[in-house]
Amino acid sequence: MAILVFFLSHWFLSLFCQTFFLHRYASHKMFTMSKGWEHFFYFLTFFFQGSSFLNPRGYAIMHRMHHAYSDTEKDPHSPHFIKDVWGLMMKTKRIYQDFVRYKTQPEPEFRGHYPTWKWVDRVSDMWTVRIAFGVLYFLFYWYFATAWWQFLLLPVHFLIGPIQGAIVNWCGHKYGYSNFDNDDHSKNSLPLDMLLMGELMQNNHHKSPNNANFAKRWFELDPTWPLIRLMHALHIIKLRKT
Repeated sequence: MAILVFFLSHWFLSLFCQTFFLHRYASHKMFTMSKGWEHFFYFLTFFFQGSSFLNPRGYAIMHRMHHAYSDTEKDPHSPHFIKDVWGLMMKTKRIYQDFVRYKTQPEPEFRGHYPTWKWVDRVSDMWTVRIAFGVLYFLFYWYFATAWWQFLLLPVHFLIGPIQGAIVNWCGHKYGYSNFDNDDHSKNSLPLDMLLMGELMQNNHHKSPNNANFAKRWFELDPTWPLIRLMHALHIIKLRKT
């Protein structure tokens, strides 16, 4: 039971940071927040993604490219130009790291203000820190695991951020239905989306990329949207008008 609780907690807390902070805030600026709250969610993302922390600047640049070039050869992670999910992850990693380490400058239309926090960016990119997170995950399993097969879940903990992103980019552009013709292959992948907190309603999102609610039809539910509305009501964030 402890392993299940830990796995699900890590999965959804990491996923919340990715969809709320990295995607809806850093990439799309769907809402604003004070510098103090930005640092709070920045650190939360680092803590919950742990060994696979995704730098907000690198993530945001790539995601804006994904929208601009959706499902074309210039899309940094379209599944229609890569043979498998592993290849998708490796291609994404190469492009992402070049932006994070300033080896490549984004095209002018993708430049601008992105959330940055130098000490977190520096510390999170250290292999000693990433390994330390991995050791903590292993020690938890060593203490609480009751069967050998539970250790097979550890690679998901090690790479949880990229794995969640790969599922969204692969499934969200290959499987499901479309509400809108967006001149790409974006799909809404229900009911799998309930495990991705709204991220697999890609067709809806590509139609209205600045709308913080990814659900469009009566039977669609974006689990992150009520949390965003609550934080708006509590004045933690301020939603943009769309």
